[in-house]
Amino acid sequence: MLTIEQLEEQLNDFSPSIRRDALIQLSQQAARGEIPLPDPRPEVNIHFHSFFSFNSGGWSPSRIAWEARKYGLEVAGIVDFDVLEGMEEFLEAGDLLALKTVVGLETRVFVPEYADKVINSPNEPGIHYFMAQGCWRQGSGVRGQGSEGTLQNMRRTARDRNLQVTERVNEYLGDVVLDWERDVLPLTPSGNATERHLLLAYDRKAREVHGERAPAFWAGILGLSETEARALMSDTAAFHENMRSKLIKFGGVGYVPPASGSFPTLEEAVRIIRSIGALPVTTWLDGTSEGERDMMANLDLFTSKGVVGMNIIPDRNWNIASPEEKAVKLAKLREAVEAARAFDLPLSVGTEMNRPGQPFVDNFAAPELADYVDEFVRGAQFYYGHSLLARWADFGYFSEGAEAAFEDDRHAKNRFFAEIGAAARPSRELYERLRERAGSWEPHGLAESLPVPPS
Repeated sequence: MLTIEQLEEQLNDFSPSIRRDALIQLSQQAARGEIPLPDPRPEVNIHFHSFFSFNSGGWSPSRIAWEARKYGLEVAGIVDFDVLEGMEEFLEAGDLLALKTVVGLETRVFVPEYADKVINSPNEPGIHYFMAQGCWRQGSGVRGQGSEGTLQNMRRTARDRNLQVTERVNEYLGDVVLDWERDVLPLTPSGNATERHLLLAYDRKAREVHGERAPAFWAGILGLSETEARALMSDTAAFHENMRSKLIKFGGVGYVPPASGSFPTLEEAVRIIRSIGALPVTTWLDGTSEGERDMMANLDLFTSKGVVGMNIIPDRNWNIASPEEKAVKLAKLREAVEAARAFDLPLSVGTEMNRPGQPFVDNFAAPELADYVDEFVRGAQFYYGHSLLARWADFGYFSEGAEAAFEDDRHAKNRFFAEIGAAARPSRELYERLRERAGSWEPHGLAESLPVPPS
């Protein structure tokens, strides 16, 4: 019989059936009281990257769901770059574990109005990281919408760019050469290799080719002494970030600038996201770029295009060693949250976990976050409320029923979905009762009529 630790490791296997069997066994042990699972606490993380894009621990959607349930997150969510491969697995894992789950997709879009300004993609004017949050289906089901094809194009664009990066870096590194099929793709379960997979692959390849002389090799590449390189390599996160800066990002030897038409426009992305029943969500970096300096103007534009939420990664905006930088970032964080309040945009927050050293969940007890914690939790409950009703009651945020019920009253609409997300307790009974009510919702009194089993 496998130990709990062995089953947890199987949750990261590239075989879906092995992951599924391991999760079932763990859930059964928990049901028998052999693994204690706590009640949910007022903490959330709805921005975990899974191994379908890149997770620093190699965690699958099932592993993330299990760890979230074991910790006691109120709501957990995965967000992967350009793919929804982990969506069904994560939502089903949440159903099995009685965990509130949401799924997002992160990509990049072009914003014509900011064509000459950097927004949140450093050194790339007009390019903006953007999200679909509360995803629950992949196809639009609407002839001519083309969402599935566009999602495939997003993935293809990212793949083509990374192939170009690999070709340029291979040429620069000399004898440390990656073979895409042999060295890169085996690092990911679905072929969605990212920049971070490339960094891991180059790190491994250099050790394979140069062995104990790998620090000397990287010293020459990164412009360091061998002693500095050896020390840097002992900190994987710092080492890979240094590699990324030198080899891949703007100014690096492998940098590939965005080509015209590389990314969908903001308007196209909003249309695509709505066509799959998800919510268009803008993302905020740190408020220091020209495009983010005036967040009221920024959000005025984005909401006019159909954005209904905003994503923040809190840890990188307060957990900072430099007092001067921290003071600036904290002031910018306050400006961003206050702007989101002004535009009634529910917040989506999390820690990413796509780089070693990032915490499993934000420090909700940190004094620097005290003014925002309730909104962070409330935002996650909002996205869960939408996901729950979209999946089981045909009453998602943009459904005909919700549009008729709330018309232009976004404040009331947001409050309703947040209240649903807070009150609901995931269970098979709840899902069945929601199914029974699908299509029969009344425009008023929806929160009171939701069948919520006792917790």
